[in-house]
Amino acid sequence: MSSHGEAFASLPVAPKPALRRFHQARWDEQIVFELSRPGRRGIGVPAPDAPLVELPAGVGRSTPPALPELSQNQVVRHYLRLSQETLGADLNIDVGQGTCTMKYSPKVNDTFVRDPRIAELHPLQPEDSVQGVLEIYWRLEQILKEISGMARVSLQPGAGSAAIYANLSMIRAYHAARGEAGQRDQVITTMFSHPSNAACAKVAGYEVITLLPDADGYPDLDALRAAVGPRTAALLITNPEDTGIFNPRIREFVELVHAAGGLACYDQANANGILGITRARDAGFDLCHFNLHKTFSTPHACGGPAAGACGVSEALVPFLPGPLVDREGESYTLNSPTGSVGKIRPFLGVTPNVVRAYAWVMALGAEGLREVAETAVLNNNYLMHKVLRIPGASVPWADKRRVEQVRYSWQELAEETGVHSEEIGIRAADFGVHYWTSHHPYVVPEPFTLEPTESYSREDLDEYAAILAQVAAEARENPEFVRNAPYNQTVHRIDATSLDDPAQWSPTWRAYCRKHRQ
Repeated sequence: MSSHGEAFASLPVAPKPALRRFHQARWDEQIVFELSRPGRRGIGVPAPDAPLVELPAGVGRSTPPALPELSQNQVVRHYLRLSQETLGADLNIDVGQGTCTMKYSPKVNDTFVRDPRIAELHPLQPEDSVQGVLEIYWRLEQILKEISGMARVSLQPGAGSAAIYANLSMIRAYHAARGEAGQRDQVITTMFSHPSNAACAKVAGYEVITLLPDADGYPDLDALRAAVGPRTAALLITNPEDTGIFNPRIREFVELVHAAGGLACYDQANANGILGITRARDAGFDLCHFNLHKTFSTPHACGGPAAGACGVSEALVPFLPGPLVDREGESYTLNSPTGSVGKIRPFLGVTPNVVRAYAWVMALGAEGLREVAETAVLNNNYLMHKVLRIPGASVPWADKRRVEQVRYSWQELAEETGVHSEEIGIRAADFGVHYWTSHHPYVVPEPFTLEPTESYSREDLDEYAAILAQVAAEARENPEFVRNAPYNQTVHRIDATSLDDPAQWSPTWRAYCRKHRQ
């Protein structure tokens, strides 16, 4: 080693702070349309005398699209700045998005979907030119059939909520085929099932009956007995529920609904802790759905496009949304069931996410999928052990085992300090981590819902728990300090008043200009 190297090696190394130092970038970045200046170009444009492609009559625009005009370095700078102002699963410990299973999505899967053989496909290509993609759809369906026990699976829905609506459409079609559509106008769900179940049922025209938890935290079985009857179309239930509690009497729920002539539909968005351990059909369910953008490691994609998968028993196969992929010899074809409820979204499905999910499953294999569930349950219970050591944190129905997530409560801390769960979450963002309370209404007081999945290490979980412990200690020592957070973020607090005023909503830049810049 040189004398310079020896001198450098002897320098003291700064100790690692107890908690990671973090400060979000703050660029005060304008909207891309505000950055636009006439005449700026990021790429070359065709010469004025370049030949133009002739378009069919009525297809061409009369005026060019009003796209923003920027130089290439402006475009790169703009989007890199926005990325630096955003927390995301690639930057932080994302266990705080409970019920959404924000796991790590392997980057190799993005390589697959960027391959021109996937990225440049057109949904209207002839079947014989997309045999490879159809084979992926067919093979993923076979895998999901095995995981769920169902007879067939449609991969067409563009999200979990779309899959729930598809299931409700099939439920309605099933009862209509039996001459009971008008009579069976009620859907039963539970307080801690995903709100999309009740919302989709309402949109589909059903009356919704919600079962509250009993003293043990399970959906009340006696309340179900009182609710089922000749008007029951279906039970829509999440299990484990959003408390992380698995209902051990789930088969009794299904049998009660079946005895009344209804169908049982399993919301499996929380399936990350039960892969390879329990199956929907084995519990008697007639329909189920998975979220490929949760359990099967495809990205949430900032709200879309996600991907859902609907599985059904043999009796409901005729009503599945089409088209489905069938294998005929060595070829794959598209076919729609005779009584299909029709398309839930355009074309075949969200192909990039179907490819990602297939790649993830094939990389793991059957034993790997079960290991995913076992590791997710282990991580969740380890984190619960750490969190419950924080003064002021508790969990309802503490004697019940949890599966893949836990809905906790800061009620004790709030009563002592006046600091609420939402304020703790905002302060946690100063440490570069995400935190979520729960769905409304807050049945669990001062809730926070954590779901570590299988993606995070013991060190990650220790750090996350230490951040919560630090914020709880700050709430006791200086409540106003926590209430005034965040301090290290891009913005201080978001003004949410416009969210409740449709007159202010602006889904596009041009709508914003019309409403607010005249």
